Amino acid sequence: MTLKIERSRERVRLSGDLRSEDLDQVRTEIERCGTSAVLDVEEVALVDLDAVQFLNRCEANGVAVLNCPAYIREWMSRERARAE
Repeated sequence: MTLKIERSRERVRLSGDLRSEDLDQVRTEIERCGTSAVLDVEEVALVDLDAVQFLNRCEANGVAVLNCPAYIREWMSRERARAE
């Protein structure tokens, strides 16, 4: 499954599989939203390690990651703990 990206004002909505090869495009869409960007990942089905680390960096930089599936949120937490 590929990644679908929809942007409206300050919200970037993702659906499908979020993989390392998609991150530059997602980053560009977030930058277009400006400083109040929100990343909605409710319909993301699959992520890889680079995507999890990217989501953590987004949050660290003030981008809200909303509607995150439980398994992704848990992986994000484990990666943050490992990095400390």
